[in-house]
Amino acid sequence: MYLTYSPFWLKWFYPTLTWHKSRKEKFVYFTFDDGPIPVVTPFVLNTLKKFNCKATFFCIGDNVDKHPLIMADIISEGHAIGNHTYNHLKGWNSSNENYIENVIKGSKLTSSRIFRPPYGRIKKSQIKEIQRQSPSTEIIMWDVLSGDFDEKISKEQCVRNVLRHCKNGSIIVFHDSLKAFGRLEYALPKVLENLSKKGFEFRTL
Repeated sequence: MYLTYSPFWLKWFYPTLTWHKSRKEKFVYFTFDDGPIPVVTPFVLNTLKKFNCKATFFCIGDNVDKHPLIMADIISEGHAIGNHTYNHLKGWNSSNENYIENVIKGSKLTSSRIFRPPYGRIKKSQIKEIQRQSPSTEIIMWDVLSGDFDEKISKEQCVRNVLRHCKNGSIIVFHDSLKAFGRLEYALPKVLENLSKKGFEFRTL
């Protein structure tokens, strides 16, 4: 089970994490988790280019190792890079030692000071240790989840999930993964077109 938005109580429980940016300006922040991979990440890059959208890619270190040229394309096109661990570890199922080691390994490949925990699942003790070891690291969550990873929902529902909850400062999550591609391929251009018409500007984290 998951929510397509981040409720106030979750933000209250994890107050040191970034859930959204300023609500004052008409900016939104597209983010993509789990790449880089062939086919899907290049599709995302081409689609973003059509809408003059710069986004933030939270990359898995193992995928960076496997697909360095695609990683180079992300960077050369002016997008931001975030760390998403080396092996997509779920913090709730990992010891603090193993989790932090995996985060550090991912950060070396992404050279990034922003980090998103896979699945959004991270223990408070792991947050505290990341912030102790690297005080400049910002842990990024989201307030709009497309649900593109969910094979049980339609591609149209994926669009509705974003447009229903998006507002000034929203951090929006899509996935450049094979599992999500069927919904992503339909939803991403639809969402970008709709938000562009509404006057939103697209920024990186």
